[in-house]
Amino acid sequence: MKKYSLEHQYYLKKKKKENILVLFLQLLIILLFLIGWELLSQKNMINTFLYSSPSRIFDTLYHLILDGKLFPNLLITIYELLISFILSLGVGLMIAILLWNNSFLAKVVDPFLTILNSLPKVALGPLIIIWFGAGVNSIVFMSLLISIFVTIINIYYGFIHVPNNYITMITSFGAKKWQVFRYVIFPYNIKTIISTLKVNLSLNLIGLLPPVGEKIFFNKCYSRY
Repeated sequence: MKKYSLEHQYYLKKKKKENILVLFLQLLIILLFLIGWELLSQKNMINTFLYSSPSRIFDTLYHLILDGKLFPNLLITIYELLISFILSLGVGLMIAILLWNNSFLAKVVDPFLTILNSLPKVALGPLIIIWFGAGVNSIVFMSLLISIFVTIINIYYGFIHVPNNYITMITSFGAKKWQVFRYVIFPYNIKTIISTLKVNLSLNLIGLLPPVGEKIFFNKCYSRY
C-alpha cells in the first residue's frame, strides 16, 4: 500500500473537497434555475406556451414513459448522435492530417473552409431532404454538416501551431514526416482534439434536436424499434 507524505495527503484532501464543492455548486445552479423557471411560469411572468415549465416537462416525460414512446425515440436520437459524432471526428481528423501534410493544398482550401463554416447550414434543409429524403440520413448529414468544418479548422490549426523547436529536434535525428506526426504533432494536440470533441458533441446535438434536425426532417419512432 502506498504511503503519501503529509503534504501530499493534504493536497489530495484539498482537491477532493474542491471537487465536491464544484459538484455541489453545479447542482445548486441547476436546482435554482429550475425553481426560478417554475416560479416564473406559475406567476405567468413568462409565456409558458413558448418556454413551457419544468413541471410540464416532467409530466410529459412521465406520460411518454408510460406510453412506451420515450425510450424508442431516445434510442434513435442516440444512434444518430453516435453516427454523426464518429463521422465528424473521423472525417475531420483525416482532412486535417491531409492539410497538415500538404501545405499547398491547405493554402488553397483554407478560405473555403472559413466560408463553408460560416454558411447557415439550416437553410440547406430543403436541399438535404431532396438529396437524402426525410429521415435518419438527412438528420445525420445535417448534424455532420454543422460540426465537420469546426473539427477540421480546430484540429488543423492545432497541428500547424506546434512549436518549431519540437519539430526541429526530432528531424535533426533523421525522423521522417510520418514520424514527426506520430511522435510530436499528434501527441502535442491530444488536448486540442479532446476540446474539439466536446464542442462537436454540442454541435451534433444542435443538428439532431429541434428546432434543427428533427424539426426539419420529421424524425419519428421507426418500426425497427
